[in-house]
Amino acid sequence: MTVDIAAIDPTDQPALDAVYRIAATVEATESPDLPPLCRRRFEAPLRHPMPGIDTRWSVARLDGVVAGWVRLNLHLLDNTDNASVELVVDPAHRRAGVGRALFTHAREQLREAGGKRMVGSAVAALPGEPGGQLPGAAFAAALGAKAALVDVRRRLDVTALDRDRLAALRAGARSAVAGYRTVRWHGHPPSEHLADLAYLEGRMMTDAPLGDLEWEPERMDAERIQGMERALDARGVRRYSVAAVHESSGRLVAWTVLSLAANTTRHAWQQITIVDPAHRGRRLGLLCKAENLQHTLTYEPELSVVDTYNAAANTHMIAINELLGFRPVAGSTEWQSTI
Repeated sequence: MTVDIAAIDPTDQPALDAVYRIAATVEATESPDLPPLCRRRFEAPLRHPMPGIDTRWSVARLDGVVAGWVRLNLHLLDNTDNASVELVVDPAHRRAGVGRALFTHAREQLREAGGKRMVGSAVAALPGEPGGQLPGAAFAAALGAKAALVDVRRRLDVTALDRDRLAALRAGARSAVAGYRTVRWHGHPPSEHLADLAYLEGRMMTDAPLGDLEWEPERMDAERIQGMERALDARGVRRYSVAAVHESSGRLVAWTVLSLAANTTRHAWQQITIVDPAHRGRRLGLLCKAENLQHTLTYEPELSVVDTYNAAANTHMIAINELLGFRPVAGSTEWQSTI
């Protein structure tokens, strides 16, 4: 059997159909509780990459049949030694050398670009629970990658949400934040807050636990935030934000986002939640998250499930999420491979 690998052709509809089918099949198998993979969001990086990202997307054919793919995201503005990688093989064509060939291909692309590390994630059992080594983790380990960060996916069942308790949490948090006011928006952020949002976004890789990942703070500015917003628009992602403004300075100092893919009205992802270190300890994170849930439900009345990932070591954010009603449902591991 012969494995041939080439860059994906955006005009090759049969290949795109096969690539999406493989991705959707694997995700449905590994994470059956998630909604179907959004095709618009999946294909958008071909034509609308995130700013500062050079996406190299290649497809593997086994004796002429599409059998897998790899997507390598090279970072151009920061973390230029690193690349994010997604690698998926059709279950019907595993153990035929396709995955290893795709990995070798991606490694050579990274080496040619002057990079040093690839980072990718794989579904895992919840920490402390039995479950054995799932296929993605076994594959990463076999290739010599190192488990660098343990994450946990938690879920909020909105249909069982105690609205009175949520209101009480929101009121309690608000009573503790004298001198701050909240602002909210749907979609693009107000232009007057872009600089502060860029500062907060750039802190994510400084403040969040990274385990053994070798990852530098990202260089954010207003222009890059606007570019990210345009890329999310192209993916059809609906975004809802609540932030806190420090009234005496006028600065936006806390921010949280919920997002929904274009193909669902029932499932959302809890995205970034961050508070400027100088303003922590005032329950701003809880206030923003509780208000944003209410804010999102105003626009998305069919929303029934919210999922979020946290590093297992991120005890502060986990405590806030569990106070809101999030409960662990799945594990994930970030694997790092050095070339």
